[in-house]
Amino acid sequence: MSAIELTIDGKKIEVEPGTTILEAARQLGIDIPTFCYDPELPSNGACRICVVEVEKARALVASCVAPAGSDMVVHTASERVINARRAILSLLVANHPLDCITCEKTGECKLQDYCYRYGVADSEFSGEVKELSDDDSNAFFVRDMNKCILCGICVGKCQDVIGAGAIDFTKRGFVANVGPAFEDSIEDSTCVFCGLCIDSCPVGALIPKYSLGKGRPWEITKTRAVCPYCSIGCNVNLHVKANEVIGVTPVETNPVNRGHLCIKGKFGWDYLKSGDRLTRPLIKSNGVFLEVSWEEALALIADNIDEVKTRYGSDAIMGLCSPKTTNEESYLFQKLIRSLGTNNVDSYTRHCHAPAVDGMMEAFGSAAMTNSIEELSDTGAILVVAADPAESHPVISYRVREAVRNGAQLIVADPEPIGLTDLAQHYLPLYEGSAVALVNAMAYIIIEEGLQDQAFIDKRTEGYAAFKAAVSKYSIQDAAEVTGIGEEELRSAARAYAGAEKAAIISTVGANYSAAGGGLVLALANLALLTGNLGKESAGLYLPYGENNLQGVSDMGALPAVLSGYQLVKEKAVRDKFSRSWKTEINQNAGLSAAEVFTSGENSAIKALYILDENPVTCIGEENVETVQFLANLDFLIVQDIFMTETAALADVILPAAAFAEQEGTYTNTERRVQLTRQAVNPPGEAFPGWAIIAELAGWLGFEWIYDGPSDVFDEMTSLTPQYAGMSYERLKTRGLQWPCPSEDHPGTAVLYEGRFSRGLGLFTVVDDQTAVPSRTEISVSSAAAYHACQCQSDSMSKRSVINNFKRDSGR
Repeated sequence: MSAIELTIDGKKIEVEPGTTILEAARQLGIDIPTFCYDPELPSNGACRICVVEVEKARALVASCVAPAGSDMVVHTASERVINARRAILSLLVANHPLDCITCEKTGECKLQDYCYRYGVADSEFSGEVKELSDDDSNAFFVRDMNKCILCGICVGKCQDVIGAGAIDFTKRGFVANVGPAFEDSIEDSTCVFCGLCIDSCPVGALIPKYSLGKGRPWEITKTRAVCPYCSIGCNVNLHVKANEVIGVTPVETNPVNRGHLCIKGKFGWDYLKSGDRLTRPLIKSNGVFLEVSWEEALALIADNIDEVKTRYGSDAIMGLCSPKTTNEESYLFQKLIRSLGTNNVDSYTRHCHAPAVDGMMEAFGSAAMTNSIEELSDTGAILVVAADPAESHPVISYRVREAVRNGAQLIVADPEPIGLTDLAQHYLPLYEGSAVALVNAMAYIIIEEGLQDQAFIDKRTEGYAAFKAAVSKYSIQDAAEVTGIGEEELRSAARAYAGAEKAAIISTVGANYSAAGGGLVLALANLALLTGNLGKESAGLYLPYGENNLQGVSDMGALPAVLSGYQLVKEKAVRDKFSRSWKTEINQNAGLSAAEVFTSGENSAIKALYILDENPVTCIGEENVETVQFLANLDFLIVQDIFMTETAALADVILPAAAFAEQEGTYTNTERRVQLTRQAVNPPGEAFPGWAIIAELAGWLGFEWIYDGPSDVFDEMTSLTPQYAGMSYERLKTRGLQWPCPSEDHPGTAVLYEGRFSRGLGLFTVVDDQTAVPSRTEISVSSAAAYHACQCQSDSMSKRSVINNFKRDSGR
């Protein structure tokens, strides 16, 4: 259909059919007031504050729902419109507390702003008013429903976007309200405490407890940062006053989270001001830690490193890096360890995610999420296997819900219901350990019914004949018996996935956290290859990691066999390139892995260990005796962290580091997006940013490193790392960039494998469907104690755990 031309306040504009008057006005930069409108939600025209006058129309129309018409003439600020808006505001104010002097929302309240704009100081109406008690029964925010104007945005966000369904309109008429069913408390409801209702409330009905009395909006500085929890990399605004973070709101324009957060991103930052933070360097003397100067601590480290190197050789030294560190920290960390003459550097990225990495490497030639998170909302079908993204990666679950609203088919395969089961058109409650059998059965059905993408298979894959022969041996009846899923349900699910033009697969815990998970990843890769769902938008494999910078730490070369950009240390050309830049020789032999070292006990060749922001004593569950024994037998142990962890307690020297809000740097999220995080507050006491500590230590060890800031470190890294070559801090400021980004004019790569896989052709692999894949439940139990060190178990976003921690840390 052709564009529609209309006139708004004397300005002509052409818009697409279906565009509302409000949307057209905003394209012209004309501000029409709204209360109930939100671009994420269906418009309902409930508040009527957006009314406009349309010539020849009998009455004023709500611009948020009225479609633009051809040759329409609209007036957004006529006398008739202004009088109507004043009347609406007067009605609202008649039943609204006018305590604006002390209201926490002052300065950001739409009702206050519109009353000021239209000169409404009080109400011309009188009568009974609401007198409800404040509800502060939950740990995170206060509900003052006397101030609620019943716009319904919080209800829509909770019901449609988040899927929690914790609140709705209750009662009718004058006593109408918003809240949980049966007047339950918020904490006892299905609320997941994502904070979206707070952030979208136009008035002061919902106020975070952490900000009460802390500062007015005009007193606060907002600093953009990246959430330090899971690998999604949500962008947040840190609200700062007097060098203290007093609030967090999501960044609406960021493509990763688009104004959404989970409970941890919204409320889980109170540890920044914990009294347990490390603030000065510590040296252990006769079993007791003593506070010392930085000079004393660094001199002691340098002396002991030199002694170990002289006595045992460079390969007696090792570094263990955390996937929570910035790219700049992890790059300098592996540079330091390698400059000492060894490749003994590793991180627990491989401890948790080796199965997924190995599977993707075999099938595609590289190990990274194939597509962007924002693409999920436009896919035609989504298969969720051995995962509960509503718990582990909530923002991904929000995109899944959006996709279903847009018409996508959702297939959930899990032994028990998950957070998305209620939304799924196909729920497959398979038996424990039968995930691979299920995926193979779907492949069998797709081939049997001729639903495969044969053109894609012929042009872009290899190994198909062997794979087809293998799956063709199975009978659908046997698969039904093994999985516990009926034949018709299996066929329906396979058709839904294969029949979509674009289909995506999501798997987290089942693929990442078990030795058998590699088999599942290969089976899922087979399914994507079979249907041609790779190398195009809104398709592919989504295997989100647990830790916030697991992708980045791996990219930076904190691994024993590769330098940054996965360049092999065994290749002379690679070593020569880095040697020229670093002005030091690179060892040609791959280093030891953390798994090898931490299980070596008394016979370990490692004598000095530098641990960066990691807690290996508890990283695999409860305190590990074997790990403790290894650490105790070291000649020298250095720990750099923000807290006194179980591992730090065993150290000879502890270096106090800055937390995420206290330093500038970059993180690379699970979709390969490199994002800039800014410093909002100063580190406590004498703590310093990690990159600065490592650079300073390098000087004490005899290396001449000169960096004026983290951007210098980033620039050096990009000069050596092909995937990051076109990036700079300047280019990362708004949306970030997804690697590969090989040149300064390259826009970044949202979709991998367009035209070619990293290994050339995608590889079909025969996977034994008896390979047991632990269920999500089994894994979450076995790794329940690992969160504080790894942040990688399936219940890492558990509402109850965050509530309990928040109450403990805040004294509530």
